[in-house]
Amino acid sequence: MTTQQQLRLDDGRTVTCTSPAEARMLWNEMIADGYYRRAAATLRPGDLAVDIGANIGLSAMMFAETRPGVRVIAAEPAPAIYQCLHRNMSAHVPSGVALEVAVGAAPGVLPFTWYPRATANSSLYADRDADDDATKTFLRNSGLPDDAITLITHGLHDGEQIDVEVTTVSAILAHHDPAAEIGVLKIDVERAEFDVLLGITDSDWPRIRAVVAEVHDRDGRLAEFCEVLRCHGLTPRTRQDPSLSGTELHEVYAVRA
Repeated sequence: MTTQQQLRLDDGRTVTCTSPAEARMLWNEMIADGYYRRAAATLRPGDLAVDIGANIGLSAMMFAETRPGVRVIAAEPAPAIYQCLHRNMSAHVPSGVALEVAVGAAPGVLPFTWYPRATANSSLYADRDADDDATKTFLRNSGLPDDAITLITHGLHDGEQIDVEVTTVSAILAHHDPAAEIGVLKIDVERAEFDVLLGITDSDWPRIRAVVAEVHDRDGRLAEFCEVLRCHGLTPRTRQDPSLSGTELHEVYAVRA
């Protein structure tokens, strides 16, 4: 059984999580001057922010606080993490909607690998070896010695397989807000990011003003992901954080002209 814990953020707010260390790392990503923060800065009152792969809701909190009047829909399939997401949304984004669901190319039920000790790496397309390698590279780039890296990563990606409900972005929009302008669509779904794009109907693409995503560049997937955005009128930019140099992880930020 996964135990809920509390983390006090620098701004004084307290969030529910399963790992304060992981939650702190995720929060630092949100407050850094990166693509997530830039996307949030473009939000307008009345916009809808759609957070796919919301984890415990830290990005949802950041979107809501950046621009008052923004509505947030946040989706997370792992039950233990969804419970944290629901509590954090209720406490800090009370007008938001938390959904216990994965988001992909088509509705259904799919096997999902849940990493209790590395929740942000959990995925429909988990790859333990690749996840271990990426974590080791990140820690090495951060200056940790190999003996510490070995200790930290031992058993980190021991996973449990569960079945989760899957929906699509367009199904979420049709049910919750069929007319709103999507100020930002955030995607962080650990190798399922292209599936998320496939689940957006042609009629919904014009409503999306910006996309910010983590993309795993495997077999040319980064270029393919960006090409889909271009085909739908968005101009993508990519970057790789120096701490992730040598991994397949890249960030994409695309905006509509």
